[in-house]
Amino acid sequence: MLINVFNLVVLRGFFQNIPEEMYEAAKLDGAGDWKILRAIVLPLSKAALAVVGLFYAVSYWNAWFTASIYMESEHWPLQQVLRTYVISGAQITDYGLGEQVEAPQTYQMAVLVVATIPILIVYPFLQKYFSKGVLTGAIKS
Repeated sequence: MLINVFNLVVLRGFFQNIPEEMYEAAKLDGAGDWKILRAIVLPLSKAALAVVGLFYAVSYWNAWFTASIYMESEHWPLQQVLRTYVISGAQITDYGLGEQVEAPQTYQMAVLVVATIPILIVYPFLQKYFSKGVLTGAIKS
């Protein structure tokens, strides 16, 4: 779970597209490996790293299965609650009658919107990197 293979392929393709001459020029200027990484590779790879970071953030935000294994129902994260409401048709208490009734579709869609908001807030800040970074590592020139 530490390394997603798709993200590894995207980053590998991106790093292979960095010209070898840049590394050679930096070595001629006296830069070591860490200096090359910090001064050349990381600034050039902002787009690819932002895309991979967004992919990881979305995958961990949507992870509900691990929570269903390790947590009790009163401590579930938002994605497990979302799954329960939307997929299983969760039962809620009708306070007027004091009995359990199936959650109406409006509640299900409200939980869906609440679960989507954090990703919608983060995405506009990463959009400039996302548009050029998705294809950068995938296409070999």
